[in-house]
Amino acid sequence: MTLLLEAVDARGVATLTLNRPDRHNAFDDALIAELNATLARLAADPKVRVVVLASTGGSFSAGADLGWMKRMATQSQAENEADAGLMAAMLHALDRLPKPTIALVQGSAYGGGVGLVACCDIAIGTPAARFCLSEVKLGLTPATISPYVVAAIGPRQARRLFITAEVFSAETAQDIGLLHQVVPEAELAATGEAVVASLLRNAPGAVAAAKELVFLAEGRPVDASLSAETSRRIAERRASEEGREGIGAFLEKRKASWVV
Repeated sequence: MTLLLEAVDARGVATLTLNRPDRHNAFDDALIAELNATLARLAADPKVRVVVLASTGGSFSAGADLGWMKRMATQSQAENEADAGLMAAMLHALDRLPKPTIALVQGSAYGGGVGLVACCDIAIGTPAARFCLSEVKLGLTPATISPYVVAAIGPRQARRLFITAEVFSAETAQDIGLLHQVVPEAELAATGEAVVASLLRNAPGAVAAAKELVFLAEGRPVDASLSAETSRRIAERRASEEGREGIGAFLEKRKASWVV
């Protein structure tokens, strides 16, 4: 069975589908390696403009495969650190992908599955989705996913959910910032497509640069250094090929060259 399904349409929309429905789309070292390689390739492909993350079956992702965890428990500290580093690298690659990312969450996301959702720029779920940061029930911690989950839901919510391992609903996930929208299951694909269509109206280079601005400004004081850097970046954008094309298209009342 192919662990990760990949499809790229004529518009440059890549859909990655986790395909281990018999294991609730839990990930192991093989799936993590495949995700790492695929994300690196998509990041470098100028034809790819949007990445959608989805899953087959009834679960979005159960997080780490327990068989993998059991196997790693017999390995050395150094081997475990190297293995965990691959997981951390995959999450970082998804979080910082220079393309907009959309998670379509049709079912439950536990442990690392919550991390995948948190790493995506836009997350849409259904009422059937349930979430749980379940690691402490197993004597573990949500270590590699913690920076992304905390960024998504804030430290106050994380403090509760990291230590209670309680299951929470899609409605709660939206309330705390993990999901942006909750829609009926029958409308999930169409809602995702509407977001894709919106993204494809925007300049791809500007989208990547705008996403990077979030990481630049997050947690930093508004000081002279930050002001200088943001000024440099908008000046660069104004003089860029995309900037000239976008302003020209607006003034000439025509579609910009990147609009699909």
